[in-house]
Amino acid sequence: MTETTDSTLFGTGNFFQMGNYAPVHDELSSSDLAVEGAIPAELDGWYLRNGPNPRQATGHWFAGDGMIHGVRIENGRASWYRNRWVRTDSFVNPFPLYNEDGTRNLRASVANTHIVNHAGRTLALVESSLPYEIADDLETLGAYDFGGKLVDSMTAHPKICPTTGELHFFGYGNLFTPHVTYHRADANGELVIERPLEVPALTMMHDFALTANYVVFMDLPIVFNADIAMSGEGDMPYRWDDDYGARFGVLRRDDPHGEVRWFDIDPCYVFHVANAFDTTTTGGASITLQAVRYPELWRHSSGFDADGVMWTWTLDLKNGTVSERQLDDRVVEFPRIDDRLATLPARYAVSVGGASLIRHDLTTGTAEEHRFGSDGGPGEAVFVPSATGPADESNGWYLGYVYDPERNGSDLVIIDASDFAGRPVARIKLPQRVPYGFHGNWIAGGDWG
Repeated sequence: MTETTDSTLFGTGNFFQMGNYAPVHDELSSSDLAVEGAIPAELDGWYLRNGPNPRQATGHWFAGDGMIHGVRIENGRASWYRNRWVRTDSFVNPFPLYNEDGTRNLRASVANTHIVNHAGRTLALVESSLPYEIADDLETLGAYDFGGKLVDSMTAHPKICPTTGELHFFGYGNLFTPHVTYHRADANGELVIERPLEVPALTMMHDFALTANYVVFMDLPIVFNADIAMSGEGDMPYRWDDDYGARFGVLRRDDPHGEVRWFDIDPCYVFHVANAFDTTTTGGASITLQAVRYPELWRHSSGFDADGVMWTWTLDLKNGTVSERQLDDRVVEFPRIDDRLATLPARYAVSVGGASLIRHDLTTGTAEEHRFGSDGGPGEAVFVPSATGPADESNGWYLGYVYDPERNGSDLVIIDASDFAGRPVARIKLPQRVPYGFHGNWIAGGDWG
């Protein structure tokens, strides 16, 4: 049934408000969804994905109000689909992100980029603001500041260590120093570490990496531009800077207030890290980082006129050097691994590549595709491990929304990880189109607080 029609303006000349980028009008609640195929009986949880769904014209894909699209799966059926805007404090009565004195309103938020679960709380994230907590029916509970301890924004890409249960993240966006601050919450969700980082300027630091022993920050040459920010044109206020350079900063997890070692790399930009891990050999310790790399981005505008491909860097911690190489030439984005292997070597990373999902074998550099047809449009795929059998990357399923242009609708598709290129085991038919968005997660039954 239709619960609200809270939208005011749809369908402009902006590319990111056309086709399946266009927002949907209504918040829906639908029960007992039709299924093509069979949902694996052991799947019990919520598949949630966040993305922009603007209520009025915006100048950039990154700027629309966040909307969560969720499917509840249990007992071999899809018991419901719901979509809800994230109702932040600035949703009804918008107020600016920055005050006149340059300080930030951390509750001003579109909360449109990611949704993660940690210590029994589910948080909708955008990197400019505080997280917003979401209930299991997808209603917004309010801004979450770790009991008043977080007076900073929170990256949209926090990392949960599968060994310790700690939540690692950073905040950036201060016009004044420190531009970046590293934070850590323990397995119970208690904020325990706050550590400023020294960087020369306010750069767009979208993601970072975590290994068993280190945190790796990416200080890359897309830099805040005050003239664009003051123009009022709605463009992203960041531009490529040839003079800034590019580097990775390495911080020991066991010494979070210690030295950050910086490693210069070839200029590039990275939105999304696939994985990172430590290696120790007779030659010493090193860090391997795997991510989607752009050779350049946002020189003249904040459009997407460059392609990203999978790349790997090896940081030699003994000699202070970096080697880097292209892993593949396929154009991809939104890489995901089996989250149980975060901080450890993972064999597979699954990314979106046009009308396909592409699974890279990170150990060999080879790749295979799951094709949805020439016009199909998959989003980010999340790996859900099986609770029975071997705990490996082929024993489980990949879940993600896929747009079907023939019926102008979307499905939640479930792919058997042991037969990646084969037919999906199930396609859950959704009651409306799910616009292209950003990131999501599977929350297992019982993990919600």
